[in-house]
Amino acid sequence: MTNKSVIFFDIDGTLLNHEKELPASTKESIMKLKEAGHIVAIATGRAPFMYEDLREELGINTFVSYNGQYVVLNGEVLYSNPLNITSLIKLTEDALQNEHPIVYMDHEDMKANVPEHPFIKESIDTLKIKQFPTHDPHYYKERELYQSLLFCPVGEEKQYEEKYDDFDFVRWHPVSVDILPKGGSKAKGIDKIVEKLGVSRENVYAFGDGLNDIEMLTEVHNSVAMGNAEEVVKSVAKHVTDSVEDDGIYHGLQMVGLLK
Repeated sequence: MTNKSVIFFDIDGTLLNHEKELPASTKESIMKLKEAGHIVAIATGRAPFMYEDLREELGINTFVSYNGQYVVLNGEVLYSNPLNITSLIKLTEDALQNEHPIVYMDHEDMKANVPEHPFIKESIDTLKIKQFPTHDPHYYKERELYQSLLFCPVGEEKQYEEKYDDFDFVRWHPVSVDILPKGGSKAKGIDKIVEKLGVSRENVYAFGDGLNDIEMLTEVHNSVAMGNAEEVVKSVAKHVTDSVEDDGIYHGLQMVGLLK
């Protein structure tokens, strides 16, 4: 066992504020953690290509992407859990009949099965990322996909939930739902890294704010919910810090004794 601590940070609403900016106090705190010899990692629902700039800016090369489906330790892929392609093809056929577009995502890119659609633009624009899915209806062929996006109004995903039990459907936008392998989570991705590093559970920390952080904040020994998190997220965390807008990462790291 190593005595080092490893700290996992969600991105949206945790590392980045609601304008998708990295607060100066957060960047300074991350650098201090690294200087002290701690391992800093990211645990996010995002695809790896959606936060390359952030990883580069913070010097982070260990991360859990796609809510646990694609895990990288020190720049090397440690674990991956792709979608069941047979089920995804069937779901695509159903979605096309319902005029619900899909975006297919692997570790490098994302492609839409329709040339354009207002729901795709509306939801992807909120991420404020450089990439935008271009059209390739056959992108699922001959590659592993770790997540897909289904675009439909609230409630219309129920028909897919009832039919496809090897997927989890997680709404992240009023017109978009994540399609993930059943039972995957950030917590399981974190477990892969912690086991490989040989870090004591008492030395594992996690910061998050979203519904997809609940399992992570429940299972990680030292969990911190952001002040801007929903009450249900705060209720499962060991600690609650200030909001991301109010130097929440800095204050949270002080709270758990990692920063003075």
